[in-house]
Amino acid sequence: MDFKKIAYWISTGLMCALFLYSAQMYFFNTEMVRGYFTFLEFPAWIVIPLAIAKVLGVIAVLSNQSKLLTEWAYAGFFFDVILATTAHLHAADGGHTLSVAGILLVLASRFLSQYRYG
Repeated sequence: MDFKKIAYWISTGLMCALFLYSAQMYFFNTEMVRGYFTFLEFPAWIVIPLAIAKVLGVIAVLSNQSKLLTEWAYAGFFFDVILATTAHLHAADGGHTLSVAGILLVLASRFLSQYRYG
């Protein structure tokens, strides 16, 4: 394996772990997460659909069954971390630092994805 493939799998693994961790928090601590969403001025009803979308996105990225679906999953992850970053900046709660790391992870995984198979 060359460096680019290793970098791809590390960044993709970290990105998928981040979104799966987030999704499991949404499923198992729903009321707490709804409180955070309300504090950040997002609708509370979106917590479970967002968790489902994150799990489906991870499946799409790792399975790579459809190039279009994989691209949409990356786009969804990118918009999720962009919205999280802006929400934390708006709330001035300091959570934007981790969100910026999420943005970098999604971008690294996406741009290195061309080296997945060859």
